[in-house]
Amino acid sequence: MPRDAVACAGRWYVVGALADPAGATRPAAWSSPDASTWTPLRLTARSPYGAENVLAAVGCRGGRIAAVGAKSGGVHGNPRVSGWRQAADGSLVEVPAEFELFGGPDAVNVGRIVGGPRGWLIAGNRATGAAAWLSPDATDFRLVSGVPGLAVDGAGRPWAADAAAVPQGWLLVGSVLPAGRADVDPAVWTSADGRGWRRQVLSTDGVPEDLQRVVPVGERVVAVGRRGAGFGSWVGGAGGWRAAGGFGRATGGAPPRVLGLAAVAGGALVAGSDGAASLWFTTDGDDWSGRRAPVALPAGADATVALAGAGDRVLLLVDGGAGGGVWTARLPAG
Repeated sequence: MPRDAVACAGRWYVVGALADPAGATRPAAWSSPDASTWTPLRLTARSPYGAENVLAAVGCRGGRIAAVGAKSGGVHGNPRVSGWRQAADGSLVEVPAEFELFGGPDAVNVGRIVGGPRGWLIAGNRATGAAAWLSPDATDFRLVSGVPGLAVDGAGRPWAADAAAVPQGWLLVGSVLPAGRADVDPAVWTSADGRGWRRQVLSTDGVPEDLQRVVPVGERVVAVGRRGAGFGSWVGGAGGWRAAGGFGRATGGAPPRVLGLAAVAGGALVAGSDGAASLWFTTDGDDWSGRRAPVALPAGADATVALAGAGDRVLLLVDGGAGGGVWTARLPAG
C-alpha cells in the first residue's frame, strides 16, 4: 500500500503500509539510491494506533524525512493521526500526539507535510477554516488555526490543500468558498513564521477554480488545480501571482483532481484525473504537454498516484489497489 514518495539527500523514499489478508495494516517505508533496489526502513511505533498507521504523506528537510500517518479508530471511527520522524540511524520513529492536536471536535483533515529552513509544516483544515501544524524538528507540532487569514470570515470559508517552503517563509495553497456561492475561488496564503498568515484570492471570475498542489520550480512556484472543466496552473514569483496555462478536460462528470506534482530540473510534471488519469509536463507553467505513462494510471477514489523529483529524474508511484510499483524517467523528454 504505497501512498507517497520524496527524494531526500540522494535517495528515494516511499511510505505507506502493509496489509494482511484480513485487512489489518502496519506502517511501512522503503528507501533506494536508484529506485531499483529498495530497502525497508525499521519503524518504531509508540502507540497502539501508530502500530496500525498508514503513512499518507512524506517530506524532506536537512537530509532526513518526516511523515504523517493515520488509522481510524475509537468509538466514532475518527482518524488517529501520528507524526513520524527519521532518527540518526535511518529508522522512522512515531511521535505520538494528544488526540486533540490533530483530531477533536474541530477536526476536518490533516494533509501534506513539507520541510524547509524554518522546520516542518503540515497543511490541513479545521472547523475554523484552514490550518497549519508547525514544528522545528518534527518532534512537537503546534496547531495554528482560527487566526486571521486562515479562519472563516466574511469573505468565505478557506480550504488549505498543500504547502511549500519558500524563501520568504511558508506558502499554503487551496481555495475559498465565498458566502452565498456554490463554487470556490483559488487562494494562496503566505507567512514568514507560520503563525501569522496573509490570504490572497487569485481569481473571482465565477469559474470554479482551486489549487490542489504546489511545488517550487527554480525561482518560481507552480500551483495546479481545477479550472472549470479541466486543469489550470498559476505561477508565483517576485512579481506576484499570474494565471498560467490550462490543460486536460474532465469527462464523465467527475471534477478534475490533481494526484501528484513534482519539480525536475527542466520544469514540472503533474499527474491528474480528468475522467482518466494522465501525465502532463511543463517547462514554464504556461505550456503543458501530455506524457506517456509507463503503466496505465488508476483514476479511482481509492487509487494512489504520486510523483517525486530530483535533478532531471522523476519517480512515479502507482497503486491501483491490487499492488503498487515505481518507475523512473529523465525529464524533459518527448
